[in-house]
Amino acid sequence: MPFATPYGPSITLSRARELARAAEAEARKHDWKEAIAVVDPAGDLIFLEKMDGTMAAAAVIARNKARTAARFRRSTTLFFHAFETGHSYVATLDRTLVASPGGLPLIENGKIIGAVGCSGGTGGQDEIVCKAAADKLQ
Repeated sequence: MPFATPYGPSITLSRARELARAAEAEARKHDWKEAIAVVDPAGDLIFLEKMDGTMAAAAVIARNKARTAARFRRSTTLFFHAFETGHSYVATLDRTLVASPGGLPLIENGKIIGAVGCSGGTGGQDEIVCKAAADKLQ
């Protein structure tokens, strides 16, 4: 079954902060202004940071990207590709679903412990920033 990675114990607040710092460092390296959200496996917010100068909408978008990645156990990029290829029905699955790159599940020991969502740049930039956080778990 695709996307059957099991849920594990929730990421802790201290770990969420650590991953957000890695994402922030990646954003600063490129001079991108980002909001970074880390959620638990159910999609509930654990940590949110909004860098100075980030667009006003970015915090809500980052949180919803993270929520989408956690609850659907997949990258938000997959929803983006579904929309781009004419499969807009996915918008009916959840009113908070975000179909834009920049949301990744956080996997540790083969289990989803949460997700990270980033917003403020292009979808590609957001994905790069999120990947810096997710890669800290490997």
